[in-house]
Amino acid sequence: MRWIRCAAVATLALTITACTTSPTGRQQFTLMSDAQLNQMGREAYDQYQQDLPAAGQAQQRYAQCVASAIITALPEQERNQDWQIRVFESEQANAFALPGGYMGVNTGLFDVAVNQDQLAAVIGHEVGHVLARHANERVSTQTSTQLALSVLSSAAGMQGPGGEQLMGALGLGAQYGILLPFSRRHESEADVIGLRLMADAGFDPRASLELWDNMSAQGGARPPAWMSTHPSHGQRMQGLQAEMDNAVARYEQARQAGRQPNCPRP
Repeated sequence: MRWIRCAAVATLALTITACTTSPTGRQQFTLMSDAQLNQMGREAYDQYQQDLPAAGQAQQRYAQCVASAIITALPEQERNQDWQIRVFESEQANAFALPGGYMGVNTGLFDVAVNQDQLAAVIGHEVGHVLARHANERVSTQTSTQLALSVLSSAAGMQGPGGEQLMGALGLGAQYGILLPFSRRHESEADVIGLRLMADAGFDPRASLELWDNMSAQGGARPPAWMSTHPSHGQRMQGLQAEMDNAVARYEQARQAGRQPNCPRP
């Protein structure tokens, strides 16, 4: 059909003009400029700081110490971003990263990441999201998926209750078949990048496995991995273990080079 050929040509054109490569060598699809995403990250970060109470200075210095050690070990181009990290008062064991290098850590995370090496696993993971431009890739994937469904709906004349029901099913298929797997791929990739970063900074990468042991011990109901934006704890630990020999070698090399961070826990 003609409309299918047109949609395929348009999709191919977008793909050709928007291909980039992640730090692990994976091909990516990105449509937005870094400047656009960085501005959005800055605005969201400002909103976070307005909405959430800041933690104490000792906790802030602790997170900053770990983040600075990781950032110092980055190549010059990545190191010179406007990296910022803030600690927020919240019982949720969570952290986040926004385009432009803006990161946040909740105080509840310190109950799970109980030493500097485990905290470095979390912060390295968040830095990995930024370096891999995952926000750009996510927005680009969602935009192109929505565009494709809109073109399909218009071209196929899917109006009325029957068409709406079919489009709803197609949208659900896109959610579980494209968008969520993309998110899980991002999380797994950020785990690998973060493992390398923490090792290069002189933090023991084996602490990442201890961190996920702690996470698992917290329990709580979780959806099946195929319905989740994150891999299961077991899947993440398997992925980390597969990279561990290389990470330990990088860690030992960093320690020999004098990278021995000392960030006292408050």
